[in-house]
Amino acid sequence: MAGTRVEAMPIVPAPEGLIWDETIAGGGYASKQLSRGARLKLEDLKGDGCVSMLVFNAERPVERLNVADTVKVQWNAYLGAGKLVLSDMGRVLLSILEDDAETHDTFCGASNPASNARKYGEGSNYGKHPSARDRFLIAAGKYGLTAKDVHPCINWFKSVKIAPDGATIPEVGPFAPSRSVTFRAEMDVIVVLANCPHVIDPRADYSVTPVRATAWRGEVTPADDPIRNATPEGLRAFLNVEDYYAR
Repeated sequence: MAGTRVEAMPIVPAPEGLIWDETIAGGGYASKQLSRGARLKLEDLKGDGCVSMLVFNAERPVERLNVADTVKVQWNAYLGAGKLVLSDMGRVLLSILEDDAETHDTFCGASNPASNARKYGEGSNYGKHPSARDRFLIAAGKYGLTAKDVHPCINWFKSVKIAPDGATIPEVGPFAPSRSVTFRAEMDVIVVLANCPHVIDPRADYSVTPVRATAWRGEVTPADDPIRNATPEGLRAFLNVEDYYAR
């Protein structure tokens, strides 16, 4: 099997210049610890990926992504370039450097075995229709995390908008291939990904295509960074990070 290449797999070791290069199959999962300053790019290779993401402070995983604070502190539920992914302790976990997808979801969370069973007839982890929640459990378990650590997630590449009457309106594509979103790690983080159909995807079929994750080393955010200084609330979250690492 040495040298065998398939559509979805990790490349080990990663190509020169990268610290992570993995293509995540439809229904698949991945996880990686990234150092502060690292860049992470997610690329929707064929236009029908849906990456649900959890993020943890790698040193103290009790600190993790807080979707409510991410939305509330920025007065914006529609994430894109220049926005932040915030923890439950008021710190920036990731910042979004680039985004040519602009279809993401902070409202609906992850699919689960029950939701998949209702839609597809079965939703078991080792069947044909695994859910994002079950994939999270496997990926997070590689870092000693358990079911109690699977928290509300952000979904990338599938959009949900809220209508004036409060209705949730999914926008699931498929879209043009090779759309991407690039992040900068503002802390040492564990990133957990599940590539499964969106929980309110209206299509009858289990529709999801591979997504590539690549990461490389980078510099820690400088004091004059425009994302860091874009808003008083965001600056405070960066200052909280800098206070955390002042040892």
